[in-house]
Amino acid sequence: MAHARHERAMEWPHTLDVDALLADGWTPRPFRSFILKIHGRCDLACDYCYFYRGADQSWRAQPRTMSRAVVEQTARRVAEHVRAHRLPRVNVVLHGGEPLLATPGLTAYAVRTIREQVGTAAEVRVSVQTNGLRLDDERVRLFAELGVRIGVSLDGDRDAHDRHRRTPGGRGTFERVAAAVHRLSAGPHRRLFAGLLCTIDLRNDPVRTYEALLRFQPPAVDFLLPHGNWNSPPPRRLPGSPDTPYGDWLIAVFDRWYDAAAKETGIRLFEEIINLLCGGVSTVEGIGLAPIRYLVIETDGSIGQGDALKVAYPGAPWTGFHVETTPFDAALFAAPFVARQIGVAALGPTCRGCGLHRVCGAGHYAHRYRAGDGFANPTVYCPDLYKLITHVRARVAADVLRPRG
Repeated sequence: MAHARHERAMEWPHTLDVDALLADGWTPRPFRSFILKIHGRCDLACDYCYFYRGADQSWRAQPRTMSRAVVEQTARRVAEHVRAHRLPRVNVVLHGGEPLLATPGLTAYAVRTIREQVGTAAEVRVSVQTNGLRLDDERVRLFAELGVRIGVSLDGDRDAHDRHRRTPGGRGTFERVAAAVHRLSAGPHRRLFAGLLCTIDLRNDPVRTYEALLRFQPPAVDFLLPHGNWNSPPPRRLPGSPDTPYGDWLIAVFDRWYDAAAKETGIRLFEEIINLLCGGVSTVEGIGLAPIRYLVIETDGSIGQGDALKVAYPGAPWTGFHVETTPFDAALFAAPFVARQIGVAALGPTCRGCGLHRVCGAGHYAHRYRAGDGFANPTVYCPDLYKLITHVRARVAADVLRPRG
């Protein structure tokens, strides 16, 4: 790990002069989301998994489960941060691995301990992101009791989902996941249903995939571009090529979604692009220039950045901080976190010269990495995002300018 850090010392963002930024009057924005890795292993063997198959393999050295001692120290740090910055609300995301591998007892302990530590100082909103295999009635009742919203990963219909999201023994999981989502969506606890997360596979028909997800009546859908970068590109994304396979795929979904007679669900990527085109501020990662305000707590209590960075190089999410020894405020002044809060100043010259940079924001931070200059690049999906954004802009502008009869 030490060798990896030394090797990247001259790459962005490690070259960032934080002291100069502070001297110029820049101040960090406090964290408002905390991702807890309450379990570090998974019961699936997805072939596209960036967490277990990425360049960073630090999960192998992590405990399988977060201890109650780490939960308690994390809760104290969250409460400390809330009070220091007078935050009215914060988000806690139970994550993994697969968070439902953690016992119901540990899950309840984590949620209750954080809320008890924060007390009345702020509202603590809790959610969980799961593969759905263990989302049975008992778990749903527990989440209802705790007030935990539930997001589920589902890649479309049976063929699309089972192509990648299989058990270690090679069995498909669509039937079990679909049954769990149907129970959640149509049952008495639908209010807990946060939405579906779908990883794009260009082999899947885009409209068919979207309509397969609609059958579950999700309140929202997130379409996830496969994580990759300039050195490890995603499938069929040739770095530097003007081809737009992912842009074309997303445009097909956008037109189907936008042309519907009535709103069928929210698609966050499209809604955020429209919001940004209209002068708004992004609320999701991967689009726009809003400061990134979350951190990750690993099962051993280490404080890290987002998991998607694991596709870059060994140690990419590493910070050297730990909840036992480091207040979250210290992380606010670390270059990797600062670089994701300074907006246009973090963009390379190619992006700053692009007329869409305030909407695109150079794309997802993890997708910008290139060995030698780090993350100061456009996203490897640059042509795709450019085509998607210009298409959305043209469709929305045509509606705005259409004469009213």
